[in-house]
Amino acid sequence: MIYWYLFLAFFIPGILGYGGGPASIPLVEKEVVDRYSWMTTQEFGEVLALGNALPGPIATKMAGYIGYAEGGILGASVALFASVAPSLILMVLLMVTLLKYKDSPKVKNITKLVRPVIAVLLGAMTFQFFMTSIDSSGTIQTIVLVVLSYWLLEIRKVHPALVILMALVYGAISGIV
Repeated sequence: MIYWYLFLAFFIPGILGYGGGPASIPLVEKEVVDRYSWMTTQEFGEVLALGNALPGPIATKMAGYIGYAEGGILGASVALFASVAPSLILMVLLMVTLLKYKDSPKVKNITKLVRPVIAVLLGAMTFQFFMTSIDSSGTIQTIVLVVLSYWLLEIRKVHPALVILMALVYGAISGIV
């Protein structure tokens, strides 16, 4: 039964997550954390950070990791297939239509309307991670990490993967001490 749940947990966000990985992350979190309770919000945030530090699409990396954690190699395969299946099905079925109407103003307007929804979903997820971080790590450490990360990313122009790696190292060191 776990394989069916893994399939649903990644197939449904794949269908509803218009725009790829960033749009589907809050939907995957809802399934993995809230519906099936396979991990906590903090653990999901750590998987997300690790997935962002690695090259390639985030949704497939998360599906592989979570699927493996819950169902071994077969679970990883099922979750990975479920995360890419909606796109594969739509590409095969709608390729002709898409090519026919790709320059249509209506199609371009739909994309413009969906972007704010994605931004709100990502903002809500960020706020939830921030509040979880405050609860688990404390207000001062969270604010220091946020300010330092902003400074490194925006002022110093350090690559995001390095900032995430530094935050992971800091978390590991502060967790040991």
